[in-house]
Amino acid sequence: MSGPRAPAPLPVAVLLSGSGRTLENLLAKSRAGEVPVAVAAVVASRGDVRGVEVARAAGLPCAVIRRRDHADADAHNAAINAWLAPFAPRMIVLAGYLCFYQAPAWLDGPVLNIHPALLPRHGGRGMWGHHVHASVLAAGDRESGCTVHRVSDVYDAGEVLGQQRVPVLPGDTAETLAARVFAAECELYPRVIADQARALLGGR
Repeated sequence: MSGPRAPAPLPVAVLLSGSGRTLENLLAKSRAGEVPVAVAAVVASRGDVRGVEVARAAGLPCAVIRRRDHADADAHNAAINAWLAPFAPRMIVLAGYLCFYQAPAWLDGPVLNIHPALLPRHGGRGMWGHHVHASVLAAGDRESGCTVHRVSDVYDAGEVLGQQRVPVLPGDTAETLAARVFAAECELYPRVIADQARALLGGR
């Protein structure tokens, strides 16, 4: 006699602006059964980025919805959310997404983001990518890391759901520190996404 069937994976949408490395990592973890989600759709804020190629190579619906094609952030987000609605994602995962995102009223799960530092340090508007790592080095911090948080109406100010620390080593550059932090991101983000997905699946 077989046991109870596992619930279907949670449909999620991924928003990105760059290389798609975080999307690749999530897809790999999902295929391995480590994260109970299925990426239902991807939105890119730029069309000339590798992330679009990653999404399409994986056979995922992918739309390029650029901020500059819309009058303001509200209009941009309205266009994104109107395109996403038919895919019915229950969680939105920001994966190197550099535009301001506002969740739609129909979303019953969280919007998650990962920041490449230990918030609340080195966060806020304009603090992304190499800017963050340069700030950590300029401050003389002995450690850095990454933070997964819920997205709120203020940059990098939502509820912290998890952090992973890495050392800042003598002689580090923004590039070497970024590589160490990204390795930590590849462990932490899927773990938190999985926790959030299981909570939503269990609550159905």
